[in-house]
Amino acid sequence: MNPVIKFTTLFGLLAVELAVKLTAEAGSTVSWVLSAAFFAVSVVFVWRSFYGMRIPIETRRAARARRRV
Repeated sequence: MNPVIKFTTLFGLLAVELAVKLTAEAGSTVSWVLSAAFFAVSVVFVWRSFYGMRIPIETRRAARARRRV
């Protein structure tokens, strides 16, 4: 089996278990705050990874200039 699938499943199960335990012990407010914080961090990483893969404008201009010659 693919190791990525194994670790994703493992961490997903751990996250659900942690959320259930925190909700039972500390109330749902803590779970909501933590989920919002982790979601914000994940959005930052996704944003950076997609914009990190973009080709800079200077490189695109240089490629267009080479094609015209």
